[in-house]
Amino acid sequence: MIQSLLYPCSSLTRRVQVLDGMWNFQFDAKSEGVAAGWAEGLPASVKMPVPASFCDFFTDKDSREYTGDFWYETDFYVPAEWQGMELDIRFGSVTHRARVFVNGVEVASHEGGFLPFNARVTDVVRFDGPNHLAVLANNELNETMLPAGKTATLANGTKISAPYFDFYNYAGIHRPVKLMATPKESVQDYSVVHSLTADGAAVHYTVKTNGDKPVAVELRDAKGVKVAEASGKEGVLNVPGAHLWGVRAPYLYTICIRILDGEKIVDEYAEKLGIRTFEIKDGKFLLNGKPVYLRGFGKHEDADIRGRGLDLATVKRDFECMKWIGANCFRTSHYPYAEEMYQMADEEGFLIIDEAPAVGFMESTMNFLAANQGTGKKVGWFEKETTPQLLVNHRQALEEMITRDKNHASVIAWSILNEPQCTSEGTEAYFENVFNYARELDPQARPRTYAVVMMSLPHTSKGQKYADFISLNRYYGWYVMGGYGISDAEVAFRKEMDGWGQVLNGRPLIFTEYGADTLASEHKLPSVMWSQEYQNEYLEMNNRIFDSYDFVKGELMWNFADFQTTEGILRANGNKKGAFTRQRQPKDAAYLFKARWESLPVDYKG
Repeated sequence: MIQSLLYPCSSLTRRVQVLDGMWNFQFDAKSEGVAAGWAEGLPASVKMPVPASFCDFFTDKDSREYTGDFWYETDFYVPAEWQGMELDIRFGSVTHRARVFVNGVEVASHEGGFLPFNARVTDVVRFDGPNHLAVLANNELNETMLPAGKTATLANGTKISAPYFDFYNYAGIHRPVKLMATPKESVQDYSVVHSLTADGAAVHYTVKTNGDKPVAVELRDAKGVKVAEASGKEGVLNVPGAHLWGVRAPYLYTICIRILDGEKIVDEYAEKLGIRTFEIKDGKFLLNGKPVYLRGFGKHEDADIRGRGLDLATVKRDFECMKWIGANCFRTSHYPYAEEMYQMADEEGFLIIDEAPAVGFMESTMNFLAANQGTGKKVGWFEKETTPQLLVNHRQALEEMITRDKNHASVIAWSILNEPQCTSEGTEAYFENVFNYARELDPQARPRTYAVVMMSLPHTSKGQKYADFISLNRYYGWYVMGGYGISDAEVAFRKEMDGWGQVLNGRPLIFTEYGADTLASEHKLPSVMWSQEYQNEYLEMNNRIFDSYDFVKGELMWNFADFQTTEGILRANGNKKGAFTRQRQPKDAAYLFKARWESLPVDYKG
């Protein structure tokens, strides 16, 4: 496995073959496949689309809820003209861990279900002939992984997933699989940092290659006209009169990186690029030096039938819905999304808070109720015997996420964790480690945050001092003091907000979650909880709070659309807090948001 996470593209020197399609699939409940030679052929497979989650295709519950090992296989062809190049198979993601075999030989393994990895296959493929690709995957949960949970066993011996997080444990090959051919000496990675100048902008770049030949870099505008060029693995592209990338007003250049041998192009890699700056100053978010107020959603990669699998039609619909409603931002709760989502955000001018899959860091399957902290129980999540390995996996996820996403104009901040248990003594050492590592990895030094759980308060949360801005998940009027007691919820909410005002020290605060479950079919006058009328009343109360505090600089409601969760008495076939249904149709609340967000200036409270 190699570390280059550049998005696959064809060029003068590179080739890409998409391996998506209908693969063979088989469960391996006894984990016997490796010893039995399944890497060379599955004995009793069924057909399975890639990319997709496997769960919702089945009509029997044992298959949908399956926990354990499972296999995919397909055949592929390598053209003879690719001889002399390096060959890699790139997986956009396999949830949650994978071992990859080509022609019976194990070529890669990977831990983590939401980020890409490569398997180098140069020395094991057959040219101008058939090749066999097999993937052994596993979706079991434990307390050292991201997201965290555990694997339990029923009385009949069947394994089941017990997530510590409030979304369904979909599994499978969730994102595209691509065979890549690259030159022996190639561009491995690049980074850009933007700055504004008196007459335009400057793009400071760094290129990594696996050789010593010279590098040339050029920047082309949206019409393909070269506007800047430089030589060397480090340099500056000066762009007079630069078109800056903005909120819902994107402009994309193309950066083209070449390795040269005299006049010969050894390798060429090109990618779209938006020029913009983002920082926090005087308690404000500044995009290109101008204040911006965040409005939008927490989301999920979640849809009917395909589960968490990438579906470009759903991606397109989601962006059209967000444009219609007046949003400008979303958080990739609770894991990095498929790269195509970031590319679309670059194209459409949406801001992204990019979140690591660090969710479920609380010893409770009902972590979304903050059960442990609500009772005062001290779990000590960051003092467990599993913590050292968890930290290793967390740092790996941060490295892969930031390496992959660091050049996207749309990505304005990193969310390091979601709703961790953060009142015990080990919190600060753990937070310091992961927050510092994120800063070390990102050339643009984007702001860092984490989503603060409901019962973690301004004077008790040990982790909040490490955040460059505060992100609150709050459900006053839903999980606490709901229904007719919503008037008390508003009083309690304001009391907590007064407390945050005392500890912000000039930092902005946003809401990364707030919402109320609502059935699209339910209407009631006067309102009751779960009705559309109550959802609107709840949201209007929250809006009054947001407008009352100048340090509130953003509102990302939970959730963009209804999504699937584990079964439970608090969930009616999933979480129903969406402004849209799971089928991406608006609830009444969507019209409330549309009226509000379209009336707010971009620099609201600026």
